[in-house]
Amino acid sequence: MLFFILLQLQYEAIHSATTYLVGDDIGWDPSIDLEGWTRGKNFHAGDFPKFKYDDERIDVAVVNKEGHDTCTVNEGAQVFDSGDDTISLAFGANYFIDSESDLCAVGMKMAINATKPPSSIMD
Repeated sequence: MLFFILLQLQYEAIHSATTYLVGDDIGWDPSIDLEGWTRGKNFHAGDFPKFKYDDERIDVAVVNKEGHDTCTVNEGAQVFDSGDDTISLAFGANYFIDSESDLCAVGMKMAINATKPPSSIMD
């Protein structure tokens, strides 16, 4: 019985999603290189980037590639403006911008490629 409990705990530890505080202590802010912040991190589908920001002047929009590249909010995009938003990553490319095109143009955008979560002995 103990073996199965330990096996279940290992499975849950391996498959638990990771929450990333975007921009670390600074947050979702134009003062840092947000595209650079993603480098070196291994994002998986189901992980959660957490966006903390000043909701009086900043927001975060989940857009498509064109929206990311052109700093525009495409039709069907989701815009979050609470100042404290946690968004689940979909498998593949995920694009985030500030909906204000001037802020986006100075770096308030990032792209995250979320890979398949790691497999375990339970799969």
